Amino acid sequence: MKRRSLIIALLIIFIDQISKLTIDNSFLLNETLPLIKKYILITKVYNTGASWSMFSGMLNMLIVISLAAFICFIYFQDNFKINGRNILAFGLIYGGLFGNLIDRIDRGYVIDFIHLRFGNYDFPIFNFADVALVIGFILLIIALWKGEDHYGIKKPRRKH
Repeated sequence: MKRRSLIIALLIIFIDQISKLTIDNSFLLNETLPLIKKYILITKVYNTGASWSMFSGMLNMLIVISLAAFICFIYFQDNFKINGRNILAFGLIYGGLFGNLIDRIDRGYVIDFIHLRFGNYDFPIFNFADVALVIGFILLIIALWKGEDHYGIKKPRRKH
């Protein structure tokens, strides 16, 4: 299962890095291009933090957290039922983690560019690695909800 998840991760990393390179070479910092009126835009920003710019400027901590998360997910993946959804979930999570980790190590920041607006609200700008992470976590939550964790591990019986 890990091998197939890692193949998915490599595909996500490739798409993420190519999209960031394209945006970085095609846009000035903070330049915006509307795609669908004022609702979906491309805006190039450099994010030195994590989601919603939390932990801005804490590069080393974010790198360590990303590596620790990867190690934990690799370890716990064996506890999940082997099925397409779970393989995809872990692949998306690994790809998202490493897509942003590559930026942090190489540049010292993450390139974000997908910009959504809902009325007067500007959703925090994000990238494909972030999309992969969110979808991967949603799929993993579904697996947990369905009881697909601890697969193959016998849980102790309750005594009445």
